[in-house]
Amino acid sequence: MVTSATSLGRSGLHDWIIQRTTAVVLAAYIVYLGSFIFTADKIDFPVWIQLFSQLWFKIFSLLAIISLSFHAWVGLWIVFTDYVKSHAIRFVLQIIVNLSCLAFIIWGALILWSV
Repeated sequence: MVTSATSLGRSGLHDWIIQRTTAVVLAAYIVYLGSFIFTADKIDFPVWIQLFSQLWFKIFSLLAIISLSFHAWVGLWIVFTDYVKSHAIRFVLQIIVNLSCLAFIIWGALILWSV
């Protein structure tokens, strides 16, 4: 079936848990980054390099990127299953979303580990 090939979770509960867990990770990342921006004396390129060169922040950033991808994956799957009635079009859209999320994760990891 198309839904089993393109959905992230195996059930609605599993997808719900993924959405909530990734939302918590993204909220924590936004809160930390926002507090860093508002409490820093100045923000320039060396400050950003120093922040992103720390291993714990690279891992936290990568976790946020993965969370954003999974969050988008599940969210768009729900939208597509609700509003796109053609199975073929929905399948193509989900493949595009899946490949885009995978590319986003790989690209983000490459950028994070190049700093």
